[in-house]
Amino acid sequence: MKITKQARREAKRLFRACVVNGVLDEPRVRQAVTQVVAQKPRGAAAVLSHFQRLIRLELARHSARIENAVETPPAFAETLKANLTRRYGPGLDFAFAVSPALIGGLRVKVGCDVLDGSIRARLDELNGRF
Repeated sequence: MKITKQARREAKRLFRACVVNGVLDEPRVRQAVTQVVAQKPRGAAAVLSHFQRLIRLELARHSARIENAVETPPAFAETLKANLTRRYGPGLDFAFAVSPALIGGLRVKVGCDVLDGSIRARLDELNGRF
């Protein structure tokens, strides 16, 4: 489906209306979608399609996945959460995972940013140099 400039503008307008203090407000998103479906304006499918894409990108931008070779201690997890919230803003959803393949160190992925301080990444880098 081709999305027109007008549909993109409308979707962006809807998206901006759903963001409160830099955080996406779920009830506003539901209300916006309900209103568009009820009014059925011209190109509603394109507007909702682009709006869905913007929502998906925003949710990915505010999700943080932290991988550690061992279980992350609670004190360190809180410090890490505070530092990431300060850097990326409020509203981050944190997911901690244990990944023994890292050997040691930590890998943090927030949206499309990847901060990899694992031993596995360093070994792969050394392997690439040889």
